[in-house]
Parts: sequence; C-alpha cells; structure tokens
Amino acid sequence: MSALAPDQYAVTLGGFALIGFIIWFFWLKRPAGTKALAGAGGFQEVMITVKGGYTPDTIVVRHGKPVRLNFHRVETAQCSEMVLIPDFNISAQLPTGQTVALEFLPTKPGEHEFACQMGMLRGKLIVE
Repeated sequence: MSALAPDQYAVTLGGFALIGFIIWFFWLKRPAGTKALAGAGGFQEVMITVKGGYTPDTIVVRHGKPVRLNFHRVETAQCSEMVLIPDFNISAQLPTGQTVALEFLPTKPGEHEFACQMGMLRGKLIVE
C-alpha cells in the first residue's frame, strides 16, 4: 500500500471540511429569529413580507404580552392567499398589496408554526 502525497492529504482534508460545513449549514444551524418590537398599545409588533415565503420567517415574542403580526403580501401566487397559525386557532386572508394585522395573546411558550393553506410557505413563531 502506498502513502498519500501531501497534496492528496490537503485535498482530502479540504473535502472533509467542506462536508462538515454543508452539514452544519443545512441541518445544524438554527436561525436566531427576529425579535418583535414594542409597538402602539403595548403590542409586540413585526412586519412580515409575503413573497415566495415569509420574511422574516422566524419571529421571537414574549408570552403573555399581546402580539401584532403585520403580513404584507406583494405577490399574486395562490398559495400565499392565506396564513394559518393553528396552535393559536388563527387564520386570515392576505389580499395582494395590503397589510393584514393579526392580533393575539401568545399564552403557550414554545415553537409554533405558521404557514400558507397549502403548507408550502412556512414560518416559526418562538414564544419565550
């Protein structure tokens, strides 16, 4: 059996490093999330743009304080016509070019998903 040349060691190490980075980036990295800002009337407020997905798609709020999620839909795709937050029994139509405010009191700490009616567009509400 012959020994590997130094350049073969470098290429092999680089390959393993790249594989490790890909695993971390796609499966292990957790998004920090966008914290809701204090708005009028004591609401924790966030503006969410709907265009091929939700931006931001991870929102962090404090439990027990009222939340206002402002969804602004800028596309006409059928999938994004509605948003559902099943853990809080909330759903709303999102007309194109309009901002729709969803107001609720998050009483359940944890991670709660929101999505379009087809489940193709997804976001996460983290209640701390």
